[in-house]
Amino acid sequence: MRISGITIPDKKRIEYGLTAVYGIGLSKSQELLDKAKIDRAAKPADISAEQEGSIRKLVEERTIEGELRREVSGNIKRLKDIKSYRGSRHSKNLPARGQRTKTNSRTLKGAKKTMGSGKKKLDKK
Repeated sequence: MRISGITIPDKKRIEYGLTAVYGIGLSKSQELLDKAKIDRAAKPADISAEQEGSIRKLVEERTIEGELRREVSGNIKRLKDIKSYRGSRHSKNLPARGQRTKTNSRTLKGAKKTMGSGKKKLDKK
């Protein structure tokens, strides 16, 4: 089963398989399946072509994949262009939503780099 160029995994339940599409999380997936009147526990291999078409139609009504990625990156670019605080945090690869950075934020800052005191060690002879 393919939706918007993304292959939905056949082994997983359909509600979890739909989350492979960028822009569809678990809650949206469940909502779409309820609208299409399809059992959440069904596997993509067990779904009929008619049901697959109804899911595809509902998914393609939403902003997903490339279009959503462009929209998000455009929003970040706009923040950088107007030189907002959030934009500057994005450009420096630091947390943009007020999290502390003294101890945490290792995901964004990278591996810990220990700093010395700045003094050179003197050789004792």
